[in-house]
Amino acid sequence: MAETGNKDQQHPLHGRDRQLVNSLLTGEINDLNLAELARLRIRYRGFPGARDIQKDLDTILRQWNLTENALFEKTRQIHATSVVYKSRSKRQDEEDWN
Repeated sequence: MAETGNKDQQHPLHGRDRQLVNSLLTGEINDLNLAELARLRIRYRGFPGARDIQKDLDTILRQWNLTENALFEKTRQIHATSVVYKSRSKRQDEEDWN
């Protein structure tokens, strides 16, 4: 009988996220990068795999002198006062009447 309890999984977005994490490792602290770091922390929290990404996310927090709680507080403030992610499909102020 095969043991499946300790096997790491490959995250389907690992390749794309790896590039983003590499960018964050050398990037500056700004609203977009803080939001991306928070989003990735949530995505990989408790995920059974992607240890390299999880380790690098910890490294970025240390480099930026942040705790996870401080990161989430900052990003809540950012999202409450500005638009970090722009919609690719339509402008924010357009209404969809179709």
